[in-house]
Amino acid sequence: MAYNDLYRLSSHAVISDDQNHILMLKANYGSFGWGLPGGALDSQETIHGALIRECREELGCEINVQYLSGVYYHAAHNSQAFIFRCQLVNPFNISLSEEHSEFVYMEVAAMSEVQRTRVSDCLNYKGATVSAKF
Repeated sequence: MAYNDLYRLSSHAVISDDQNHILMLKANYGSFGWGLPGGALDSQETIHGALIRECREELGCEINVQYLSGVYYHAAHNSQAFIFRCQLVNPFNISLSEEHSEFVYMEVAAMSEVQRTRVSDCLNYKGATVSAKF
């Protein structure tokens, strides 16, 4: 890539319940699909700052960031997605923004292949950040 070429960056949270089911949000835009909390970085924003802001906006909750588990290139969007393991500070106070219609704690096996890979890498973190492309 050349210096002035542009591509997207996003940060996303892997948040689980007591049964290791993962918090997923149903979008009110685009493909109307299920995805991890998080989203695109704003100008002059760090990956951690974007993650915290996006979770606050989408969930109405604060998070504790534990670690960065992976960075994934998505050719369909020309984007890099940063995946973090997180915990909700107060897991019983989720208040969705207008961007999402519902949330669910989903079994990893029920996720799309891309989501399943990113989440499994996160849950099986061994201390080294992984990368892959889709």
